[in-house]
Amino acid sequence: MRRLAPALALLLGGCSLPSLADVPLPGGAPSGPSYRITVEFADVLDLVPQAAVKVDDVTVGSVEDISLSGWTARVRLRVDKKVELPANATAAVRQTSLLGEKFVAVSPPTTEAARGRLSDGDTIPLARTRRGAEVEEVLAALGLLLNGGGLAQLKTINQELGTALLGREAEAKDALHQLDTFVGGLDRQKADIVRAIEALDRLTGRLAQQRAVIGGALDALAPGITVLAQQREQLTAALTALGELGRVGTRVVNQSKDDTVASLRALQPILDQLVRAGDDLPKSLDFMLSYPFPPNVTGAIVGDFVNLSITADLDAASILANLVAAAPSATSRSTPGRAATKPKQGGTTLPSLPGQLPDVCLPLNGILPPEWTPPDGCDLPEGCKLLAAGSSLPLGALVVPDTGILPQGTVFPAGTKLPAGTILTAPCLLAPVTGAVEGIVGGLTDVLTGGLSP
Repeated sequence: MRRLAPALALLLGGCSLPSLADVPLPGGAPSGPSYRITVEFADVLDLVPQAAVKVDDVTVGSVEDISLSGWTARVRLRVDKKVELPANATAAVRQTSLLGEKFVAVSPPTTEAARGRLSDGDTIPLARTRRGAEVEEVLAALGLLLNGGGLAQLKTINQELGTALLGREAEAKDALHQLDTFVGGLDRQKADIVRAIEALDRLTGRLAQQRAVIGGALDALAPGITVLAQQREQLTAALTALGELGRVGTRVVNQSKDDTVASLRALQPILDQLVRAGDDLPKSLDFMLSYPFPPNVTGAIVGDFVNLSITADLDAASILANLVAAAPSATSRSTPGRAATKPKQGGTTLPSLPGQLPDVCLPLNGILPPEWTPPDGCDLPEGCKLLAAGSSLPLGALVVPDTGILPQGTVFPAGTKLPAGTILTAPCLLAPVTGAVEGIVGGLTDVLTGGLSP
């Protein structure tokens, strides 16, 4: 023991204790110039003063003080003045290892560009701070998962899914292929879908701008809807009756179809005859309104008498010539196969209408064939032709009736016979009688015997 005492004294005498200035501050606090910033945390865990402040895992300062402001922890940091931090920097409470100490990590923002610079007295707000997960929290969550928190459900889902797909692998594979095709189609039409969504957005925007107008329209529509609701039973009954009417109409049409077709076929000859009548039908209706006088005779009717104008040519030479001339034959010429013209009083025949052929121009047998041409001196009007029955009917032509006897009003005398159905072209017809008589030229004998008549 005595030997150890001098040795211990010698050892202590040869060693000197270091000064406090040479001992580094705990937590890596800067020994030179520095600036202080305040960081707000919702939870600082077991962070203690003098803990390190690191940037990119390099210690640049230490925690000076931890205080509480309401439910927010305020941590004052002392950072080396050589370290420049952006004004929008973020801070987090982290752990050096699984069981290591806590420290504050300061880093530039990751979701936006760095801007500005932190200076003495600045604060990093609560919105830009966070903390790491504790080992106890990780182990607790793992224990909850392993103790039936979710694995049992996953096992049940896996077993039920395997049971459902057992023996249906082909159908499941086909469904996946169809789903892949569907998703691929959607991906190819992505631009169209985006345009449709944008158009729908514009539509909804315009509808939103016209919300007041739409609201007014809906309010104005409400009374009408109320009336329709009140008359719902009547409308339903009307629609039901309309359906029954449709069924009855269908039955009537089906039952009367044959009769309707027969009636239309029976109407066809009448319509054909009306087409053949042409302009004669409206002219007959016009004449019917003034029967028994022609339409233009109304100007000559004054009261209960009709004006008549007669012009008599009393040329002396013509009168003397007619007096000394031989009187016409009392009997009319008759031809075989043709009835004689009925004589009038005085032994004279009825005069023919202007433009008619004389009897001497007609054939002896009295029947004109379709190919008949008049002899010399018996010229027909230009374009007057006789067409065989069944030929195409020209405009304004006349068809000989079934009796074969021509009516009055043609260039042939009334009573002339032709084969039934023969067609006379329009130039063979005389101008219609108007009822106005301007004058009749004749000799004195005609005047005396009554040959001139209006």
